[in-house]
Amino acid sequence: MNWQGEGKRRTSFYYLSDLSYLGDLGDLRKDGFMKKAISTDKAPKAIGPYSQAVEIGGLVFCSGQLAIDPKTNAFEDKTTEVQAKMVLTNLQAVVKEAGSSMDQVVKTTIYLTDMADFPKVNEVYGSFFKEPYPARATVQVAALPKGAKVEIEAIAYRVHKGCDCENCGEEGCC
Repeated sequence: MNWQGEGKRRTSFYYLSDLSYLGDLGDLRKDGFMKKAISTDKAPKAIGPYSQAVEIGGLVFCSGQLAIDPKTNAFEDKTTEVQAKMVLTNLQAVVKEAGSSMDQVVKTTIYLTDMADFPKVNEVYGSFFKEPYPARATVQVAALPKGAKVEIEAIAYRVHKGCDCENCGEEGCC
């Protein structure tokens, strides 16, 4: 195991030319740090220089979602529960487009403008996930874009569909 990346040590950073120590993250070893942008019209379009999600090495990093209806592009400025449901529906669409599912979400971060809304969001959140639940952090923030009450981001694992081989031919697999 060469933790120093072929001996190319530079201050406290390492060049990652030798990624053998990453074990099962074969996609990173073969393709380097190739990232793939994920985009769907079933969730709001990115409103800035970012992607709805990015996949790398079988992990899907989803940008925070707001309660924006992807069909009308209108912000759902209603109750916290309505916003939370729309946010999670949008997140679900992005995760699905990446070839994953809410069952494969391993970590979420919830941003609330009022921590008193936590029980309401938690109830809606529980209807989108089942055990084992994702790891989660919930933080209160001063404000969110568009005056939203809730925003949620997630990290999911993209499972290979019925594949245990090295080269199954599935797009983005192996």
